[in-house]
Amino acid sequence: MTKNNESKLGIVLTGGGARAAYQVGVLKAIADILPYKSQSPFQIICGTSAGAINAAALACYSANYRDAVRRTLMIWANFRAEHVFRTDLLGISQTGARWLASMMLAGIGKNNPSYLLDRTPLHALLSKYIKTEYIQSAVDNGHIHALSVSLSGYTSHQSVSFYHGHPSIEPWARSRRIGCPSPITMDHLMASSAIPFLFESVKVHREFFGDGSMRQIAPISPALHLGSDRVLVIGNRQENDIKIEREKNPPYPTLGQIAGHALDSIFLDSLEADLERLQRINRTVELIPETTKEQHGIKLRKVEIMIISPSEDMGEIACQYMHQLPKTIRFMMRGIGASSKNNSSLGSYLLFEKGYTRALIDLGYKDAMKQEKELKELLRI
Repeated sequence: MTKNNESKLGIVLTGGGARAAYQVGVLKAIADILPYKSQSPFQIICGTSAGAINAAALACYSANYRDAVRRTLMIWANFRAEHVFRTDLLGISQTGARWLASMMLAGIGKNNPSYLLDRTPLHALLSKYIKTEYIQSAVDNGHIHALSVSLSGYTSHQSVSFYHGHPSIEPWARSRRIGCPSPITMDHLMASSAIPFLFESVKVHREFFGDGSMRQIAPISPALHLGSDRVLVIGNRQENDIKIEREKNPPYPTLGQIAGHALDSIFLDSLEADLERLQRINRTVELIPETTKEQHGIKLRKVEIMIISPSEDMGEIACQYMHQLPKTIRFMMRGIGASSKNNSSLGSYLLFEKGYTRALIDLGYKDAMKQEKELKELLRI
């Protein structure tokens, strides 16, 4: 049982649609490193977008970390796109036709659709495997200190981190980002993973929310506000991006290429900036004597940070498995120019097929085990 004043290890699970399968491989490696039947080593669990779903699974079953990972692995290793959104011709046609009609008729009508894919299957799947009512008992028994799920408000334009945790945690408010206490429900998970334009936004309390990665300029911040002094971050961008040479006469970008570029901006860019900011703060804290901090009431503290990121490009991996998508989705992707090797970024977020997710799980496991020594130090093993 973790006491409130003890050192707390946090984990930050970022967004990225189907790319979040990579996180499961890292979590599986940690399960193999930990002693058998250990409870969760992460007292503070923070998730965004698809990472919020993995975070909730860890929190619900935190009494037995290996069992929590096993449950999560069972879902991701057997994924089909039809488990996440409707892939049948009728379902695709209905949402697509309503969207097209809305644009052609200048938004006439009360229920104008703002999404392309119907995620009813995902709600049913998560309701079966993730029991959010278990989170409170995990907090009460000291298995976790807090679970945080980040959402993006379409009315307030704020990044809102709803947290379910120890009563000693105080809400926070910063520029365009706030932390609010709230029991985490299935609505929070569905809202946090609602990729704009693709999936339906969800009403939580008094506001409609979308994917938590939007406007999240400080993805590590919730873990720090909740009390982490050690943080593991699982990213979804290749560690060393290969420099791409610019073409002299490039073709006009396709709709799929533009959409993939937009999603890359939402899911990938803010983490790197936040890591650089945290590293600068750590260096600053090291230069300030303890007596000076106490005298002037400086609350800054050094945070031990570790990041595990893919050693391979997820877009390139996705190219090998695009053929596994249902015909309806392949037809749609081909129509917007998102199925070629150079425009596979969008597909890497939507490729909820077990060939791709298993490849990412294997990659995450391999990348984590390469850093086994550093992980053991962070986990205090």
